[in-house]
Amino acid sequence: MYERRGLRPETLTPMSEQQWFYCLKHHTVEGPDGCRAADRLGPYPDRETAARALEIARERTEAADRYDEEWRERGSTR
Repeated sequence: MYERRGLRPETLTPMSEQQWFYCLKHHTVEGPDGCRAADRLGPYPDRETAARALEIARERTEAADRYDEEWRERGSTR
């Protein structure tokens, strides 16, 4: 399903022992003991990926938007 929607499996985050999050309130990468869940994105497998959280979210949104547009163009009869 993810590839059909244009999402790359390598950007999907498996649960791991060490988890990192991107705090939307402070615009920082933090560990599991950071801000409340409603204020952050993640978990991500490493600090570098968490630092790219907004870019990853934008890529996923654009891919989902493309999929939705293609679906509308085909129509719902298929």
